Amino acid sequence: METILWAAGGTGFTFLMTVLGAAAVLPFGKTVGAGVQRALYGLAAGVMLAASVFSLLLPAIEAAEGLYPGWLAAGGGMLAGTLTFMAVDRALGAKLPETGGGRKRTMLLTTAMTLHNIPEGMAVGLSFALAAEGGGLSAAMALALGIGIQNFPEGAAVSLPLRQEGLSRGRAFGRGAASGVVEPLFGILAAAVYGAVRPVMPWLLAFAAGAMLYVTVEELIPQAQLDGKADYGTLSVMAGFLIMMALDVALG
Repeated sequence: METILWAAGGTGFTFLMTVLGAAAVLPFGKTVGAGVQRALYGLAAGVMLAASVFSLLLPAIEAAEGLYPGWLAAGGGMLAGTLTFMAVDRALGAKLPETGGGRKRTMLLTTAMTLHNIPEGMAVGLSFALAAEGGGLSAAMALALGIGIQNFPEGAAVSLPLRQEGLSRGRAFGRGAASGVVEPLFGILAAAVYGAVRPVMPWLLAFAAGAMLYVTVEELIPQAQLDGKADYGTLSVMAGFLIMMALDVALG
């Protein structure tokens, strides 16, 4: 029972940081200028690109150490995630033709970020489960702090583009916050069965990375480059990537 409580505390903090990040949408009005829209999509794309590499792929390679080649888990999981979301994208395009690209993009973005939070929550839950049994508590707390701080821009990366798709402040905030609720859920689950989860963690991390990369390249970057005026979008992609990279490296 103690391991469950510790995991709940660690993942509860990371979820709270996602909620705070999603709240960045609340001051925004109903519409913003085209340049700001491109910048917001670019910022979300940059955050997701960096999170895919530094929060998911590199940890997947490290987690595979001693189990199987790291490149196999990272490459295989990423390919599976990409192909899965490509199929989801096509299915949504066929199902929602009358709504245009906006609703499909909204669903893909929310799903990809939610999926990415699952292995992160599991990693925090596993760390606190080990700490409860005499492992490194300081390491578990550092991991939760690092992922929690990273979750702030990630929550904003979901809610802000959704606002630009026409969702109300409340709905955009709600979906951004909800993308992080899987962290405590799966973190507690992983703590309960942590012996069986560890071997598949590298694949789960890489699968989430593939999903995020697909949505970033297919949906977010093109939106950041609309109207042939690419400067705002390009610079915002770089800014999002740099912010997320700095957080990951400094807190990893």
